[in-house]
Amino acid sequence: MSHEPILSIAGISAHYGAIRALSDVSLEVFPGEIVSLIGANGAGKSTTLMCISGIKDISAGTIKFLGKSIQGVAADQLVRLGLAQVPEGRKIFPRLTVKENLELGAYTRQQGASLTSDFERIFTLFPVLAERCTQLGGTLSGGEQQMLAIGRALMSQPKLLLLDEPSMGIAPLLVKRIFETISLLNKEGMTILLVEQNAHAALELSHRGYVIETGATTISDKSSVLLNDPRVRAAYLGH
Repeated sequence: MSHEPILSIAGISAHYGAIRALSDVSLEVFPGEIVSLIGANGAGKSTTLMCISGIKDISAGTIKFLGKSIQGVAADQLVRLGLAQVPEGRKIFPRLTVKENLELGAYTRQQGASLTSDFERIFTLFPVLAERCTQLGGTLSGGEQQMLAIGRALMSQPKLLLLDEPSMGIAPLLVKRIFETISLLNKEGMTILLVEQNAHAALELSHRGYVIETGATTISDKSSVLLNDPRVRAAYLGH
């Protein structure tokens, strides 16, 4: 792994009107890592990802991607720089086909660039999407929609993939398949920041983890250490 982080967040704060959602979030992601961000509902996990993606403004702190500040950079420009997010709730386009959803994931790519190899890669990762290629996105199951959302993000050829609650509302068998795919993507070189309510699954999958509580990162360590940390076990692992 590189000695320089691909993503560096230092002391960021964010508000929704007068309500402070984040007060002091700091974390780093290095190339080749899966880093998990765990915490209770409402702790600020999704808001952190939205701040990174340029969807939500920060009121303090710094966010650097590839060594450069990305504060004020528009969300679509961040995708062009190599940052892609799979949002909570999937948010695929229900009235477009699977193929059209995937094509939209490549909208930032150079005009005329061949997408053939990208489609082949997605369909190898998720064969069911190949079978459903002409089917409307809204007719897929929750797990299939999650696969489509991940595939759509991969079509932009990101350097960093942000995953927000990939297991939410999905049948256990498909959750297992999706987590296996996340692991495979990482083994192929993809760097991933994972927000996941299932703390045990997230820590089993990731190299390092951060705990966020009431808008601030409070604990960080190797995932193997966090799995055995009494504080983490009591609060998030049910032990």
